[in-house]
Amino acid sequence: MRRYARTVVAFALVTSVVTGTAGWVSGDAQQALTGPPPGITSWRADRALGVELPDPERVSPVEVAAFFDGLSERERQLLLIRHASVVGNLDGTPLELRYRANALALATADDPRYRSLAAPGRQILAFDPRGRGQVAEVFGDLRTARRISVVVPGSDNDAGTFDRKVAAHGAPPGMARTLHQAAGPGTAVIAWAGYTTPVGVGVDAATGRLAEAGAERLERFAKGLTADGLPEPAVFCHSYGSVVCGLAARRLPATDLVVLGSPGMRADDVEALRTRARVWAAKAPADWIDDVPSVRFAGLGHGTDPTDPAFGARRIPAGDAEGHAGYFAPGTESLRVFAAIARGAATGEGAAR
Repeated sequence: MRRYARTVVAFALVTSVVTGTAGWVSGDAQQALTGPPPGITSWRADRALGVELPDPERVSPVEVAAFFDGLSERERQLLLIRHASVVGNLDGTPLELRYRANALALATADDPRYRSLAAPGRQILAFDPRGRGQVAEVFGDLRTARRISVVVPGSDNDAGTFDRKVAAHGAPPGMARTLHQAAGPGTAVIAWAGYTTPVGVGVDAATGRLAEAGAERLERFAKGLTADGLPEPAVFCHSYGSVVCGLAARRLPATDLVVLGSPGMRADDVEALRTRARVWAAKAPADWIDDVPSVRFAGLGHGTDPTDPAFGARRIPAGDAEGHAGYFAPGTESLRVFAAIARGAATGEGAAR
C-alpha cells in the first residue's frame, strides 16, 4: 500500500512537470532530425575524385578528418562547390572548409528565416535547413584558441529563432557572445543549436526522446572538433540542453560540463554520468525551473536537481541571475564563473560542492 501511495505521488509530481508552470502549451510532438547531412545521396554517388567519399553513417569524424587531410586544395574546393550542404555539416571536416561551405549554402538558401545567418563575417560551422533548421556559429578564432566552449541551448531554439532579439542573453548566439567576451583572448565559443528541441512546455520537454537524439548529434559534433585538431571543449548546457548533455556525458569529449537552469540530467548523481569532465551546476533563485519536480517516473521527468548537494556537482553562485534566461547577463556572478571555466582557470574554490 505504501509503495502504491508513493507511485501515485510520484506520478502527480511528474505530471506537474508539464502542467504546473505553464500548462500543456506545446503543439504537435516534434520529429527529431537524425541521420546524415542534407545532400547525402548525391555525395554517396559522386566519383569525381576517383574514390568513394566517406559516408557519415559508416565512418567516424577521425576518418573524415583523415580523408580531407589527404586531399589537395583543388580537390577540397571541388567537393565544397559540388556538395556544400554535406561539407558544411560533416563532422571531422576542417573548420575553414565548413565556414566556406555554409556561407555558400546560406547564400543560395531561399528561405527568409535564414537570411540574417548569411550576413558577411559570420562564422557558421553548421547549417541544416531541414525541418525547423539547425545551426552552429563560432565566436572568436576557433583555430588558434587555447580553450574552446560549446553552448547547448534548451527548448524553442532552432535556425529560424537563432537570431531573435528578445532575451538576447538567453538566445544561443547571445549566450555564446557574452561568454566569449567575458572569457577573453585565447578562447572561442560555439553556439550549437544542432538538435531538434522541444517547443513550449509539454510532453517533449518532460521526456528524454528528443534529448537522446540530440545527445548523439552533440557527441559526434564534439568528436569532430577534436578530430580537426581542436582542444576538448567545456560544454555549457542550458535548461533542456542539460538533459542532452547528461545523456551524452559518458561519450562526450569535454573538460567541463556546466548545467544551468536544469530540470535534471537523467542521472541520480555525478558518478552516474560516467564522465571524466568536471561537472558544475547553477540555478537562479527566481528561475521557474525550480518549480519542476526533481523526479523521474514512467518516462516523464529528468531526475535529481544537479544543484542538490547530493548530486555532487560543483555549485556555481547565481544569486544575481534573473529568471530562467539571465545566467549569461553581463555583470552576473554566474557569468564570471562561466568565464573562468571557459578560460580553464576555475578551480572550484568559491563554488559549493
